[in-house]
Amino acid sequence: MKVRLIKRKSIEDFAIQNAASRSSIRIWLTLLKNADWTEPGDINETFGSADLLDDGSNRIVFNIAGNNFWMICKYHFGIIRVHLYIKWIGTHAEYTKLCDDNKQYTVDAY
Repeated sequence: MKVRLIKRKSIEDFAIQNAASRSSIRIWLTLLKNADWTEPGDINETFGSADLLDDGSNRIVFNIAGNNFWMICKYHFGIIRVHLYIKWIGTHAEYTKLCDDNKQYTVDAY
């Protein structure tokens, strides 16, 4: 199934504010545009370094720009399309703090 990115503007705005992420985000968006997923495991075929969170939250963490930036998304596999919702994006240090506070499962910044 093709993927529909929800809140794409959030990642585009992040790239504008964080120049070091721009080229990697462009590549990420291109890979997503060409993705064809039928189950969560397929996400890792497109993005090998992505981590599925295992708490039943339907969340995945993407490493961007060599782990300099991290993005948390929630996914939903519908009947004809996969919806991927951006929930949070930030630096590695910010992600570490988020995990230390155990908020990676509930954060909803966008």
